[in-house]
Amino acid sequence: MFNFDIMSILINVPITLIALTGHEFAHGYVSKKLGDPTPEYQGRLTLNPLAHLDLVGTILMILTGFGWAKPVQVDPRYYKDPKKGMALTALAGPMANFIMAFAALLIYAVFFVISIKFNVAQNAVNIIGAIAQIFAVRNLCFMVFNIIPIPPLDGARVLGMFLPNGAYYKMLQYERYSMLLIMFLSLTGVFGGIIGTGVNFFMTGILKALNAIVQIIL
Repeated sequence: MFNFDIMSILINVPITLIALTGHEFAHGYVSKKLGDPTPEYQGRLTLNPLAHLDLVGTILMILTGFGWAKPVQVDPRYYKDPKKGMALTALAGPMANFIMAFAALLIYAVFFVISIKFNVAQNAVNIIGAIAQIFAVRNLCFMVFNIIPIPPLDGARVLGMFLPNGAYYKMLQYERYSMLLIMFLSLTGVFGGIIGTGVNFFMTGILKALNAIVQIIL
């Protein structure tokens, strides 16, 4: 389950920091746009990874491919519609990871087209492609993990928008216990199949779209 290859860890650490930072920054940014000043007051509207790291979640992210950062605290009382605001704020994190994954593969596609058109730098393009794939997979792992509808993951917040108020607030009461369950399922590899299937789905979709564009250009 764990990958202790030193070179792999050295590559994955900066990629993990970018994925976690972008995810949490997106939460704070959207919450601020919805009227909540809390993330800004707490110094979370920054791209400095140190402001967002959770020790256990980061270690799990590096070793298993999925984990979590220090949650951005928000105050839904500032939202016009608290449940909708919480859902949008929660969705922002996974969407940031998807955008970063797509951007990495798009950059590779651009360099690939340039190398084919001008027959240059093929080795460099191969390196860019390898890094882009690792970056995309890591972000998609983080995205898929976080959209699982178990509190306090983002998927539970999004699901809450469609639940009756009573069921929504009851779900939130079990967050502390759910976190122990998430850690157990992460360490035992139970989430592996779910996340692997989700990552393959999104990765295949992105690659098919980019491949179709590349074929048109070439």
